[in-house]
Amino acid sequence: MILTTTEEVPGYAVGEVLGVVFGNTVRTKNVGKDVMAGLKSLVGGELEEYTSMLADARTEAYNRMVNAARDLGADAVVNIRFATSQTMSTAAELLAYGTAVKLVPRK
Repeated sequence: MILTTTEEVPGYAVGEVLGVVFGNTVRTKNVGKDVMAGLKSLVGGELEEYTSMLADARTEAYNRMVNAARDLGADAVVNIRFATSQTMSTAAELLAYGTAVKLVPRK
């Protein structure tokens, strides 16, 4: 499957738009890691615990979006975007979305 943030795929035309596909996940760190991150925030620097959590969440959301496109029989997902939102004071949602399409080779 071709996955891109662009509207078009070089060498192909969109033959059919199957619809918008989504993948999301909501993640939170455990209390121990929250305490460590809170202490780190006092002195500054990267909060590795949260960086790791968000990277894992982004991958999960992306994979869920791809699986949703596969379920529709898509050849590609175009215009892929990511969004993040806070759902609770200790939790964040990662959303991946794009347009599932069937492609046809350009002549």
